Amino acid sequence: MLTLNSIISPLRKVVKMQKPTVEFKKLHPDAQVPRYMTELAAGLDIQALPENMIELAPGERCLVPTGLAVAIPPGFEIQVRPRSGLAIKHGIALVNSPGTIDADYRGEIGIILINHGQDIFTINRGDRIAQLVIAPVCQAELVNVAELSETERGAGGFGHTGHKEG
Repeated sequence: MLTLNSIISPLRKVVKMQKPTVEFKKLHPDAQVPRYMTELAAGLDIQALPENMIELAPGERCLVPTGLAVAIPPGFEIQVRPRSGLAIKHGIALVNSPGTIDADYRGEIGIILINHGQDIFTINRGDRIAQLVIAPVCQAELVNVAELSETERGAGGFGHTGHKEG
């Protein structure tokens, strides 16, 4: 008999075997290596390390330093995502969400925040400002063709699948 556990158990072993090693380098002695806040968290919380407190006015955006660099193994990326608590409580989001850190980037990790809220938002050293999700990627082989195969959908987009004929 096929059970959910009989399916999930082998998958857990595969996932554990494919756990990548990601190296973080402190560029500043006060920098903190990101960490998972719970056992099954998907994202690592990353902290701000501005030289001075940052006051982010409504509608403004800024690049927040972290004092960290990273080495990501080939075949992986780090997705930079907003923290839901900052979004709901203060309207703080990422301008480019999710942001991508490529495996060959070795500079300082910077987090681009925007204040969609109505009040000034203060960013201090040590504030958890974003999440980092390590994800597999593949680079496709690209082919230039004269024609594409036909599909039922065709060129319909931008809400096209939500309309009913009739």
